[in-house]
Amino acid sequence: MPGLTAAAAAVVAAYLLHRLIPWLPVLTIAVVLGLAVANVPGLSSSVSGPLKPGLSLAARRLMRAGIVLLGLKVSLIDIASLGWAALLLIAALVAGAFAGTYLICRAFRLPGEEPLLIAAGFSICGVSAIGAIAAARRVRHEDTVVPIALVTLCGTLAIGVLPLLASLFGLPDETFGLWAGASVHDVGQVVATAQTAGTAALAAAVVVKLARVVMLAPMTAVVGFLGRRQDARSQAMETPTGVEQGRGKRPPLVPLFVLGFLALILVRTAGILPEAALEAAGVVQEILFAAALFSLGAGVRFSALFASGARALAAALVSWLLVGGLGLGLALLLAG
Repeated sequence: MPGLTAAAAAVVAAYLLHRLIPWLPVLTIAVVLGLAVANVPGLSSSVSGPLKPGLSLAARRLMRAGIVLLGLKVSLIDIASLGWAALLLIAALVAGAFAGTYLICRAFRLPGEEPLLIAAGFSICGVSAIGAIAAARRVRHEDTVVPIALVTLCGTLAIGVLPLLASLFGLPDETFGLWAGASVHDVGQVVATAQTAGTAALAAAVVVKLARVVMLAPMTAVVGFLGRRQDARSQAMETPTGVEQGRGKRPPLVPLFVLGFLALILVRTAGILPEAALEAAGVVQEILFAAALFSLGAGVRFSALFASGARALAAALVSWLLVGGLGLGLALLLAG
């Protein structure tokens, strides 16, 4: 209970600060608050002591609940309005961004599953994708902190940088919106970036972004399938010939909460919920994510983060440039 109460208080603080600084997303503020609490003398001992159980619960369960509710933002009818050619280009963008980011992170020798998680976050939908892929590969939520911090940092950087570049390049508003939707990570960051150019840019950005969000389910299924095959091969190599293999629990092909995400996409597409309910669900989803991100941030010690953080930050910035370049190319193709 103490940890959950602390997460709730942090959410309230994040919303208050967002009202003072409207261009800074609530989720970014929540991460920063978590990092601050974890590294301020006097508070850090509480985070690693009596607050830890509740914060761990929030980081894991509330993140997954938020991913489920994210499905209510996605209407397949709106996405289909883009046309098959555009959808194929967006799918190619996601695949190219995922593969490119993964290879960049491997080239920078990032440890463990960090290359996979960063690739998912940068190419699909930020924090939501990291949470889903981590569940499919049984990654501890403590090991998702660095990828989440990097995707939050680069997504927030895009809010200020992309409008400046669009003005420099002389991009039309709709083209800029397509670029934001194709290259910025989280949905909230896309909205914060695109709304600087007006409603036309925002509408274009949201539709393209949600088309990327739909890729969360198939990408999670592919990663889950490859994880099961890898575990099966490892078990076969470790099992002596003639000895029956153990029936250990395999990682899920598609985590249950991702199926919930898909189910709510169908609910949104069917149009059976009133607009007021969808708006309320959107607020709840943001609150859940804010609590989860504060809890994850509260588990980060700068000393540990900076131990390998230079390589991770360099890999993230190079990946950000790659995804931005691919997104701009897609925007110019769709606008043309």
